[in-house]
Amino acid sequence: MFRQILRNRVLRRILAALGTLFGVAVFVFVMLRAIPGNQITAGLGTEAAALTPAQKAALEAYYGLDQPLFVQFFSWLGNIFTGNLGYSSRAQASVLELTAASLPVTFELAILSIAIALAIGIPLGMLSASKPDSIRDGAGQVVGLAGLSVPAFLLGTALLAILASSFGFNPNGERFATLFEDPLLNLQQMLLPSIVLGFGIAAPIMRTTRTAVLEIRANDFIRTARAKGIRPRRLQVRHVLGNALVPIVTITGLQFGYLLGGAVVVEQIFSLPGIGRQVLLGIQQKEYALVQSTVLVIALAFVIVNLLTDLLYRVIDPRVRAA
Repeated sequence: MFRQILRNRVLRRILAALGTLFGVAVFVFVMLRAIPGNQITAGLGTEAAALTPAQKAALEAYYGLDQPLFVQFFSWLGNIFTGNLGYSSRAQASVLELTAASLPVTFELAILSIAIALAIGIPLGMLSASKPDSIRDGAGQVVGLAGLSVPAFLLGTALLAILASSFGFNPNGERFATLFEDPLLNLQQMLLPSIVLGFGIAAPIMRTTRTAVLEIRANDFIRTARAKGIRPRRLQVRHVLGNALVPIVTITGLQFGYLLGGAVVVEQIFSLPGIGRQVLLGIQQKEYALVQSTVLVIALAFVIVNLLTDLLYRVIDPRVRAA
């Protein structure tokens, strides 16, 4: 039975994903406790030094810090399987409630950013690959280099400052509105951060598209299709781009997974109550349960995205289905 599981590609990926999640859980748990301070010192500040031994012991027992690390880890892990992600003293709410409110914000930001990145990266990559080493190729490479080089915090801050001072446009200064509460305001609040993230992600997508298209165009079947008189537009879209989709899907899936946890800087700049900002606030307050559970949710989302990407390979490439 175990050999059958190992022969099944999907089951192997699921087992590897479970191992990855456990590794992430151990890593986050250890790293949080390696940082000086805890929830008591973060909440009380300098007043923590005035606590009596009895008061300190009572607070440690309240937060579960008096237990051995082994017990703390498996107690938290056991609660995860029952749906109890912990409790945030700062927000006076459960981690599950906070995550349920913040995760859709990050998902929406990630989807919009990926859509903008694909709209910029794929056409620009194909345009650059149409005439290698030409002026258009050089211009595309410059845009790609700019996307990789300009930090998101710098671009976001500059855009926000210019639009707010010159045009009075700063919807992120208002209370955040969800897509269901006020769709127009929500899209306005998501516009700038999506452009900032999308511009940075468009660069690797453009470079990947350019490389993949150049490799496909050098194949014999493309020359055969061109000799048969297939129209250039159909040749580029169906034959060239269609066969270059696997590396493009790969880089897109990786970037989407990155956005689920790596958009914390942009969320902080534009005051978006996303999952990354939730982790940042949890680290500042040393709320172990909040940070551990939220990072585990991010890792789970990343793993699911990778699994879906792997399944998508089987749809777009028959050679993967045969493997």
